[in-house]
Amino acid sequence: MKAAFFYGAGQPLKIENVPTPEIGPEDALIKIAACGVCHTDLHYLEGVPTFKKPPLILGHEASGIVTKVGEKVTNVKENDRVLIPPVLTCGSCYNCRIGRENLCRNIIMIGNSIDGAYAEYTKIPAKDLIKLPTEIPLEEASIISDAMSTPFHALKNRANLRPGDSVVIYGVGGVGLNAVQIAAALGAFVIAVDKVEEKLQHARKLGASETINVDVENPVKAVRRITGGGADVAVEAIGIPEVMRMAYNSVRWGGRVVIVGYSHKDLTISAARLMFREIEVYGSLGCRIVDFPPLIDMVRRGKLKLLVSNKMPLDQINEALEMLKKGKIKTRAIVIP
Repeated sequence: MKAAFFYGAGQPLKIENVPTPEIGPEDALIKIAACGVCHTDLHYLEGVPTFKKPPLILGHEASGIVTKVGEKVTNVKENDRVLIPPVLTCGSCYNCRIGRENLCRNIIMIGNSIDGAYAEYTKIPAKDLIKLPTEIPLEEASIISDAMSTPFHALKNRANLRPGDSVVIYGVGGVGLNAVQIAAALGAFVIAVDKVEEKLQHARKLGASETINVDVENPVKAVRRITGGGADVAVEAIGIPEVMRMAYNSVRWGGRVVIVGYSHKDLTISAARLMFREIEVYGSLGCRIVDFPPLIDMVRRGKLKLLVSNKMPLDQINEALEMLKKGKIKTRAIVIP
């Protein structure tokens, strides 16, 4: 099969031909339909270490068709359309047992701990696969795995978003635009913040009632003006400490701040504001497996759109990553083996 291998930071991925994976009795072999191109892969290319030492097949946001199952597999069969979650969990550690399996202590990250989905085929423990309804296009469905599930978890579980809440989304790229449409679908009043006018216009089409261009006005003051004192919820979807502070300073007394963007840098915020105003600050990682069925159903019923702007062959994975790095991907790019 053909696959894109990561050999180390600063190096382009290399397309190579390797044997198709051999499955075990509890595995399924998946023919990849598409895999989303994510900023996480850029982090690896920029030096963030992977658990598995290179060479490694990257890609963790995929959908496909089951082509073979192990002898002990009963939950999926050949020709099933499936979504591959970005992480695999043990089901037995403390966090898994209390329903926070996204924080599994034995977590296996696809395209990080094990070979991923920038390939024609991959093998996955069948227990982790999620069936997809026929109404949802298979290639575009790949982005449900991460680009949609991550903001869904952040808003529904971490922010505890309620109908009528005001929510400001800082950064409306691939994850942020999905946060906008999910928040709107959940009944919130949505404010989108970015510096790219085209992205802000797209956010309005997806349900944002107000947009703020940071190159035009101070976003914190604008949010306070629009909401009459501060938003109920602020989501940071970029991964820049300065923007995280903006989000923190944008919420009302008793407001909730959710950090979705990744940064290795420290974040400094006002301890006095945190205490006196009872501001709640949450980190948010990925999504729980239990949240995929309702998210998929929202897509099936047309409540959420599959925001794919670029489809590219696997051979052009490096071009796709470069476009993502330069901000030239409008919503999400997917590669098709």
